[in-house]
Amino acid sequence: MFRLWVKTVQDNHLLKDITVCDETADTRTHKVMNAIEKACYELDLPKPIWLDNTVKDFQRHAKCRFTKDSFIEDIPFDYMEIQVIEEEY
Repeated sequence: MFRLWVKTVQDNHLLKDITVCDETADTRTHKVMNAIEKACYELDLPKPIWLDNTVKDFQRHAKCRFTKDSFIEDIPFDYMEIQVIEEEY
């Protein structure tokens, strides 16, 4: 079981969040990308772009933030944060 928590935050207040579960046999990278795509669809958000610092943070901590620099469109929040909550190998 793989679970990813996606949340949007404005002024240190949680605006929206969703937990996406994935039980497929895909790689971790595919699970993360699929979960982000599903969460963005469900929350009606644009998909973020992975910048180098975002990738490094996610690799180190299984958690990262996408700020306005990670989006092509304007976003109505300060940042979107993703975090792996559960991961079985």
